[in-house]
Amino acid sequence: MPLIHQPRSREIDHVLEHASGDKRFKILEVFMKRHMFRADALIEVLHKAQELFGYLEDDLLIFVAHHLKLPPSRVYGVATFYHFFTLKPKGEHTCVVCLGTACYVKGANKVQAAVEEATGITAGETTPDDKVSLLTARCIGACGVAPAVTYDGQVAAKQTPEDALAKIKEWTGHDAE
Repeated sequence: MPLIHQPRSREIDHVLEHASGDKRFKILEVFMKRHMFRADALIEVLHKAQELFGYLEDDLLIFVAHHLKLPPSRVYGVATFYHFFTLKPKGEHTCVVCLGTACYVKGANKVQAAVEEATGITAGETTPDDKVSLLTARCIGACGVAPAVTYDGQVAAKQTPEDALAKIKEWTGHDAE
């Protein structure tokens, strides 16, 4: 009995053609092969993809869906559900303001507002010069040192708007006020 193959869409063909010259796609393919192209390795594969590419663009999500034999909607759903994954390029530096209850009560919203005003961006965006990305988190687990802000992966305790603006100034080289 012959196998019936669904014709690949032009979108998948475009993605696979685009991927053929980029070594990062080859590295990702090897990673997926190590996981035997299993659908239950999706989160690990997305972590590796983001590590390699910096963020998860649409073509990359389609590439992963194709290789893991998953519907693109499932891959996109997982990528958007988990806070760790980002679908947009991040800036050179990342500022994550914790908005958990303890941090919020102790003024995290003021820290966020100061950074937004100084950079001209809102949470989830990157400055036009790609220097700073501003993100928020529901809780980073640093309630005892609230309000906490993570700068490039390092947690800073008891942050004030002035502390955050000083860090932004350090990153951008100009006043963030």
